[in-house]
Amino acid sequence: MVHLQDNDYIVETIDMTNDALYALKESTGITAELASCHTAEIGGYIIEGHVPADVIEELLVERPDIVGLALPGMPPGSPGMGGVSEKPLEILAFDQQGQVWVYTNW
Repeated sequence: MVHLQDNDYIVETIDMTNDALYALKESTGITAELASCHTAEIGGYIIEGHVPADVIEELLVERPDIVGLALPGMPPGSPGMGGVSEKPLEILAFDQQGQVWVYTNW
């Protein structure tokens, strides 16, 4: 299972205007390169997009010195999107200096 709710996470949805959402993304280091449809905070990390729950769980165990993880866009085969990915999905990490790199493939 890869959905947050399927892994006993309590998900609180906050409805906000596009302007407020863009401001939140900007304030947390989410650039256009990283952007997706969902932005979340869990365990002190920012999670952008459809990052699988098992990858988030790994992040929370490893506790790397990063701001968060992102799965840009809304790729087929990612949790909640349906479809099948034609290649492994690249989950990106990003830090406070704006550096971005592949954290893992899923």
